[in-house]
Amino acid sequence: MTQRELCKVLIVDDETLIRQGIKHYMNWEREGFRIVGEAANGQQALELIAETRPHILMTDIVMPIMDGEELTKQVNSLYPDIQIVILSSFGDFDYVRAAFHNGAVDYILKPKLETEELLQVLKKAAGRIPSLAGKGDASQPSLSVENAVDRLVSGFEVDAESVEPFRHPSYRFLGLDLRHRQLGETILAPRETRAWAAAAVDAALGHLVLHRFQPNPYTVVYVLGGEERSVQDAVASAPRVTDPEPTVGFVFGEPFEDFLQLGAIYRKRFVKQLQYRFYLPNMPLLAPELLPERKPASESFQLDWFTNELKREHFETAFDYLEHHASALATDYTMEVSEFKTFFGNIIFNIIVLLGNMEYDVKKLSQMKSAYISSIDKAGTAAEVVGTLELFLRVTKRYIHETQSQQRLGSSKIKQLMDYISEHYAEPLSLGEMAKRFHFSPSYLSSYFASRTNEGFAEYVNKVRVEEACKLLSKDAAAISEISGMVGYSDHSYFCKVFKKHMGLSPSQYRRQFREGDL
Repeated sequence: MTQRELCKVLIVDDETLIRQGIKHYMNWEREGFRIVGEAANGQQALELIAETRPHILMTDIVMPIMDGEELTKQVNSLYPDIQIVILSSFGDFDYVRAAFHNGAVDYILKPKLETEELLQVLKKAAGRIPSLAGKGDASQPSLSVENAVDRLVSGFEVDAESVEPFRHPSYRFLGLDLRHRQLGETILAPRETRAWAAAAVDAALGHLVLHRFQPNPYTVVYVLGGEERSVQDAVASAPRVTDPEPTVGFVFGEPFEDFLQLGAIYRKRFVKQLQYRFYLPNMPLLAPELLPERKPASESFQLDWFTNELKREHFETAFDYLEHHASALATDYTMEVSEFKTFFGNIIFNIIVLLGNMEYDVKKLSQMKSAYISSIDKAGTAAEVVGTLELFLRVTKRYIHETQSQQRLGSSKIKQLMDYISEHYAEPLSLGEMAKRFHFSPSYLSSYFASRTNEGFAEYVNKVRVEEACKLLSKDAAAISEISGMVGYSDHSYFCKVFKKHMGLSPSQYRRQFREGDL
């Protein structure tokens, strides 16, 4: 008997858990359906529809980029034979009404999603498709290779007997990296590039392809299977695929023999191998036997030493060490990309905080911090991350130099102020007159002086005058009232008050104790 044609279903929902839950909700093929793809928004869905030509589209309503209402409108216009089923929440009825107006045939409430209701809605939609009517008998199809791969990759188990029809001596993953860098942003490679890559794989390796799936918009994964020599030769055939279009990355996994291990090998090993492209973007073909020899693992970053070098203002030594370590990390293609990026983001954050604590002017660096972190997060290659760090360090060195120059200038200016006070303490010294002489405003001079001497202007002048008075009291026989005038005080009683505050003794007590040898 001829087996009936399966009804092809495409799932569209921006929540990964919803998509995965529906995919593995039941044995779809036993019920006469086959999930041919999944998308996170309407824009992705339109591209997949062109490739997979589903019979039924199950779509969420509220999604980013292109929502379900717009998707329904476009599908009804471009593919009027496709039956559309809406996945909705309780609050989406206005959207559902619009979707029905645009060609949807039914809807399912996600919070009440049950097997029987889902099947009833889908079978109702399938019954409206003329191309499926009367094809084959109602015999239940066995598990397909597509369904088996999808279940294993998603972490579900399959029965060993059900995969017996498509067992092979050897298997291998092939991944297509379709990311394209444009103006510092990662975008999907142009449609013609993706079409070329798919055609090239089909021409060179199509006889080995068991299934093709797309775990994310930037990656297509092929499961290859066949005789061991044929699968091994796939790598040798691949250079013919990569020559014309070096921007497409081809990643081969390690060969394995047990189909039932496919899911574990994909999740634990091949997903990590796909990340090697982040470190080796200029190698259009990556395979275990073609990878460059790994350099010895770099030593752990000595954060305590690095921090102490910064605190000692040994900036050149510290930053040279950081750049050397960053370059070494960028060659370790087995390092998790998230760990790699986290290191760079954390080190930039720590440098800004530490310099701020050291009273360097990091206001502009702090304002730019989010931009640096964002650049690292969006980077498509390790080289771009290192480049962001190098840019940050160039800017940081400039701000350090500017702060140090200002500090030297400030030190020079404060020395001039203090030297003038030492030379003219016997004269009237008001904040206003000093500000005018040194081209400050009185308020700025007050705060400027205090920030660099840790004492106020008047307090410092009094300290200098009292120190000079102490010298005169210990050496000169002049009357205390004369000495007060000699050190700049016109009011004798005020002089005595200030002197006692600083020294703990009146001027006369200080002179007496000094002469008696108690001071």
